[in-house]
Amino acid sequence: MIINSLLDTDLYKFTMMQAVLHQFPAAQAEYRFQCRHPMANLAPLAEEIRTEIRHLCTLCLQDEELDWLGRLRYMKTDFVEFLRIFHLQERFIEVDGTNGELRILIRGPWLHTILFEVPVLAIVNEVYFRNTVRAPDLEKGRHRLVHKIAVIRGLPDAAEFALAEFGTRRRFSRVWQREVVKTLAQELPQSLRGSSNLLWAREFGLIPIGTMAHEWMQAAQVLGPRLALAQRFALQSWAQEYRGDLGVALSDNYGIEAFLRDFDLYFCKLFDGARQDSGDPFIWAERVIAHYRSNRVDPGTKSLVFSDSLTITRAIDIFNRFKHEARIGFGIGTHLTNDLGYTPLNIVIKMTRCNGQPVAKLSDDPEKTLCDDPVYLAYLREVYGLDARVRG
Repeated sequence: MIINSLLDTDLYKFTMMQAVLHQFPAAQAEYRFQCRHPMANLAPLAEEIRTEIRHLCTLCLQDEELDWLGRLRYMKTDFVEFLRIFHLQERFIEVDGTNGELRILIRGPWLHTILFEVPVLAIVNEVYFRNTVRAPDLEKGRHRLVHKIAVIRGLPDAAEFALAEFGTRRRFSRVWQREVVKTLAQELPQSLRGSSNLLWAREFGLIPIGTMAHEWMQAAQVLGPRLALAQRFALQSWAQEYRGDLGVALSDNYGIEAFLRDFDLYFCKLFDGARQDSGDPFIWAERVIAHYRSNRVDPGTKSLVFSDSLTITRAIDIFNRFKHEARIGFGIGTHLTNDLGYTPLNIVIKMTRCNGQPVAKLSDDPEKTLCDDPVYLAYLREVYGLDARVRG
């Protein structure tokens, strides 16, 4: 089977889950699957995907896995004990392939549905590729990986090039991702700062990397005191949970303009940095650096993390431009774990409702805007002062 451990997911799912347990244990969530790859016919794979998900729902964390999680300084004892009895429940997820389209709906308590996203996306990817690429050319993938490693090693300041592997959601396969992470750990020990995947971080002695995802920011639209304060509420709630740990703020749920308005002197000092996940990374970095300076904060003490569809070449260009102005880091996913010569799927699972009410991700890329309620989306844009013509 594709998923054989609940650790085969990204760290930020567990960090958000812990915060949900402590702050919003009664919240209800709804997520929907979306495929942005128009040529991919996923509907015939529904039954195979459903079988894999059924197996996923039989998994529990083992004692040695829980012991390892408990040694992470930000994981609290009550959360680890909750995980001891936790398993995903099939009744909270629906998979349907009728009408020529793969439909995946996840609906139930946020605490009990939050861990579905990453493994389900990994399942869809691997089922698709094992049905469409019967004999994958792994040697081509290895050749490409060796070239990327050589490029990084050739940097004059390679030890300062901070790379994290972020490729679980869109990997070609579990076996291939493991090989990629193992190779990077062996060949780039100075540059590889960790992996978002807990399973590989544990196996290869790497630092687990991750903080929050868009759903944390989205849910605050419903759970916070007022819609206009949702972003500030999400950041404050995160800081309350982690008290200085995991201090990289996600910057693009409402776009960079709204983020910088809310990311005032207090948050500039409170958080270690920010993560870019949409828009032009050069413009984003220039604006964030200028924002720190305007708030009398030295950007050289802050982390700027880039994670939007990066290639090694793109990351190096960003690194060379900003390495003397801030602490620069990169989370690279598909370019590492699904670069064997086959077109990767562009698929997502995103929160669409919280407590029965619509939520939205606006982003700095119009095509990444996600909301199933156009009336709510228009209202959210108005509240945050966003131009609908720009946002799509």
